[in-house]
Amino acid sequence: MAQQLDNADNILDDCESPEANIQTLKKRREFILASRGLRHSCKTMIVQLNQNDLGAIRLGITCSKKVGNAVVRNRAKRRLRAIAREALPVLGRVGFDYVLIGRHDLTVSSEFKILKNDFILALEALHLKADGEA
Repeated sequence: MAQQLDNADNILDDCESPEANIQTLKKRREFILASRGLRHSCKTMIVQLNQNDLGAIRLGITCSKKVGNAVVRNRAKRRLRAIAREALPVLGRVGFDYVLIGRHDLTVSSEFKILKNDFILALEALHLKADGEA
């Protein structure tokens, strides 16, 4: 339990740094614009990437009713949000919108380590596509 609290403190410290300023996508049209960009499907989630002109990292998280009832959807979104808080300050690029979409059963039931690994691999693949290398 103490180790989890230490990890949480480290994450909060990282989020307070200036380069870790992550804004939230809130409007439907922002999610629709992101859906027109690049996408990468993993076993546990779908990650969408779209360039913006705002000079900030923006994050959107969504889960459809296919994922489960409200309790399950909220749990899936909390897990995706926690992964994004850990990885985006380090691996995210300023000027991009990232949308994470939860998948039925797998987002909630998979180990956190597997979710995080899938997200990191998706980010690397999307950044290669955005650079025109893949």
